[in-house]
Amino acid sequence: MSVLAAIAVLAVLIIVHELGHFAAARAQGIHVNRFSIGFGPALWKYQGERTEYAVRVFPLGGFVGFPDDDPDSPIPPDDPNLLQNRPIVDRAIVISAGVIANFLFAYVLLTAQVGIFGVPNLYPGVAVPQLAEVADSPARAAGLEPGDVILAVGAEPLAEGEAAVETLQQAIQRSPNLPLELTVLRDGERLNPVVTPRADEEGNGRIGVFLSVRGESVDGELAFRRPNGIGEIIAAGAAEYQRIFQLTFEGFGRLIGNFSESADQIAGPVAIVAVGANIASNDAGGLFRFAALISINLGIINILPLPVLDGGQLVFLGIEALRGKPLPSKIREGIMQTGVVMLLGLAIFLVIRDTANLGAVQEMFNN
Repeated sequence: MSVLAAIAVLAVLIIVHELGHFAAARAQGIHVNRFSIGFGPALWKYQGERTEYAVRVFPLGGFVGFPDDDPDSPIPPDDPNLLQNRPIVDRAIVISAGVIANFLFAYVLLTAQVGIFGVPNLYPGVAVPQLAEVADSPARAAGLEPGDVILAVGAEPLAEGEAAVETLQQAIQRSPNLPLELTVLRDGERLNPVVTPRADEEGNGRIGVFLSVRGESVDGELAFRRPNGIGEIIAAGAAEYQRIFQLTFEGFGRLIGNFSESADQIAGPVAIVAVGANIASNDAGGLFRFAALISINLGIINILPLPVLDGGQLVFLGIEALRGKPLPSKIREGIMQTGVVMLLGLAIFLVIRDTANLGAVQEMFNN
């Protein structure tokens, strides 16, 4: 069931993306003749007054079809409500609406999570649940122990929640081989150990600890309370949205800037479903955050200036605006075909790699 929940999450996010394109076109009176969830042979079809709706065999994808590309369409090619005959701004709205829908849906998911599951009871500082299994780690050398609470790094007091964890992590990463004075709370006593982060292979500081938010817990799990009205729900959702968006954007920046060392972090649909299934089986609330994270990733990926993706289509529109006319159809089709081949090749590679890395598959071949 957890696997089905993860697949359902991906399918919903794809539907949201395609609904963005569909709604933006319909709102402007642009003809839309197909709305399809998935690819391949159709499992179900419904012919509406103006649009054919379909669910297809492979659910991880979808498309909105326009009669511009249909040679059998009864709509004349000079119809002003064909997408290709609309001004550049109208077409740009339709193309970018899928990305916007994914970004907005991520925020809706995060506010829904707060409204349904509540707000964690957090306290200032960062908890140290355990140390890394490294005998000579900087944390052990400084005398840190499991159960410690780090209240400040240098002269900077730590706030609460994920923001405090990120502040401490960044301070450690920026200080390889430089001493950092910490303010630590242990059994009601304040201590001031000095830890010297050790540089890792990428030059970032590491001290060898696991960090977590500090808050009230029940049976080892973080305790939640009911939010104080709609204002706190909106604010908490917005704060988490900003945090996830920023981390995702920074992750893409590191991937692009150092692709050779970060390429193995790219995950395909199999790996995403595996992670989602694990979250769904352990934390229903975490599934909302997982879906929001994937929705933001889907939006950012689609806005990249690559052929086939929405960003690539926006590039074509930009070139058309500069030239005063579209690129020749042969050039555009050649670019699109190259993009399709590259995207399919990457998808096949990721599916094979991620499937081979699944624990169940590895166990099967090791037995």
